[in-house]
Amino acid sequence: MSWTLGELAQRLGLAFEGDPQLRIEGLNTLEAAGPSELSFFANTRYRPQLRATRAGVVILSVRDRDDCPGACLLSDQPQLAFARVGEWFETDDVHTPGIHPSAAIDPSAQVDPGATIGPFVEIGPRSRIGAGCHIGAGSVIGPDCELGEGCRLVARVTLVKRVRMGRRVLLHPGVVIGADGFGLVPEAGRWRKVPQLGGVRIGDDCEIGANTCIDRGALGDTVLEEDVRLDNQIQVGHNVHIGAHTAMAGCSAVAGSARIGRHCLIGGGAGVLGHLEVCDRVTITAMSLVTHSIREPGEYSSGVPLMENRQWRRAAVRFKQLDRSQGRPRPKDDSHD
Repeated sequence: MSWTLGELAQRLGLAFEGDPQLRIEGLNTLEAAGPSELSFFANTRYRPQLRATRAGVVILSVRDRDDCPGACLLSDQPQLAFARVGEWFETDDVHTPGIHPSAAIDPSAQVDPGATIGPFVEIGPRSRIGAGCHIGAGSVIGPDCELGEGCRLVARVTLVKRVRMGRRVLLHPGVVIGADGFGLVPEAGRWRKVPQLGGVRIGDDCEIGANTCIDRGALGDTVLEEDVRLDNQIQVGHNVHIGAHTAMAGCSAVAGSARIGRHCLIGGGAGVLGHLEVCDRVTITAMSLVTHSIREPGEYSSGVPLMENRQWRRAAVRFKQLDRSQGRPRPKDDSHD
């Protein structure tokens, strides 16, 4: 597949500079792109790479035009325009509707004739698979699950029970949805498991990354509204509610019954404690720990930034001396008693 510069400009609705017949056959980074490839520039730290790039075309803003040595497409949102072009170059496998002979489907399950059921798939009692769904190899769909039109389970995805998904939901390999939440209550020095009687509801156009786990609710459902995007290896506890258009980066975690608003961004490795509320349009930076509810939109951070070890040790000593420097009595340290 290839496009000329003129064709790309017309499809994107963007102005351009350069030969309209210049043909683009692929996409690449500024550093690695060649004369028949397209790249983009949106981060000023890569300006030296822009100035030295061999890319045939670069998508960038008007203010950065003078630093581009070749042809360009001019956009107020270069990364968004690049993503749109990437969709045209991406080629998905064509799936023929039908059920693989090795699949095991409960007689009470309903599979639309337009769905594709891959090898060694299991579909449990009373579950329903919508038109255009693709269930990849080795996936397991337990009882009472429902998949809307055009959902895709790439491979080895597990929907344990009572999972209801909207349309065009994309689940990457290893995702587990609807497992037991972490519900325990002490009884005579031992733990008694609290039954997890709810389910999971996932809205349209959500995407969930590889090996991410979303627990079903104890009472009521765990909910992801539409267009929620979760990265790899994320933990979402039981009865969590995540608002529409929120995105969470890898290895972040939300404990049970927390409520995350709409249009939020949660950085990698960040954590949100249980039963807290985060309002709409909040950004939580990487490795932060949310220990109280957030009522005002904005950017929030916690933790100590990385530093050289000896400097960190000196800083740690000063942390213990903060109360003393403000005239407060130093808390008793029982660690050496």
